[in-house]
Amino acid sequence: MVSKDQRRRQLAREKFERQQQRRSAARRKTKRRNVVIASAVAVALAAGGAVWASVGLAGGTSDRAAADEAPSKAPDPCDRPAKGTPSAKTWKKEPAMTVDTSAAYTAKLATTCGAITLKLDAGKAPHTVNSFAFLAAQGYFDHSKCHRLVDSDIHVLQCGDPKGTGRGTPGYTIPDENLKDSRLKGGVYPAGTVAMANRYSKTEETRNTGGSQFFLVYQDSKLPPDYTPFGTITGGMDVLRKIADAGSRTDRSIGATVPNATVVINRATVTKS
Repeated sequence: MVSKDQRRRQLAREKFERQQQRRSAARRKTKRRNVVIASAVAVALAAGGAVWASVGLAGGTSDRAAADEAPSKAPDPCDRPAKGTPSAKTWKKEPAMTVDTSAAYTAKLATTCGAITLKLDAGKAPHTVNSFAFLAAQGYFDHSKCHRLVDSDIHVLQCGDPKGTGRGTPGYTIPDENLKDSRLKGGVYPAGTVAMANRYSKTEETRNTGGSQFFLVYQDSKLPPDYTPFGTITGGMDVLRKIADAGSRTDRSIGATVPNATVVINRATVTKS
């Protein structure tokens, strides 16, 4: 017969083992979450296949990410997209420089969730603004999804890929610009920043790899100054908050988190004033 003292020691040992199991499980969960966050940051701002392939296959998914794969039960806060198909155009080289660096340029994104207006800085990022204006005039952004929403650690909505996969490019690349902008203090892209995605992966060979994909910062986001800031959001922060409030889910097919809201750019225009 087991004595009271032996039974007490057995219960204490079993309690200790349960505590160790819970701590081990918590450590594994934290490790998975950190891997996902780190991957999400890099993937969210990658514009093209090379970085997507290298980062998108890293790590597993956290419990939150797995849960996010289920369809959201919340109502979609956005309207149905206008009729039309995303662009399939590509070009062999960067468009000729026609931008006036002394002029003011305004971009308007008429999205299914509301209008977003941007003030473009041609003086500090002439190649980027010139390319953006060219692509808008060509209808390249029209009917394209904003295909990524990162709402953990950094807070950005990424658009500009008609393929909707994060792999699309216009066929050419543009140089990095304005990386020493005074607004990027302390490695933070402040809310309201418009910046280019690229394939930079800490090597010189991957510098100057921006294309068509850009991201809108709706909340201060800690990022290294590797992404060309080329404008500010002057209208539509409420639209971005509405999109963010609807949340995101993991899409394994593109290796990134996508917005639950149906965010489509019906039409993009750039005007000079």
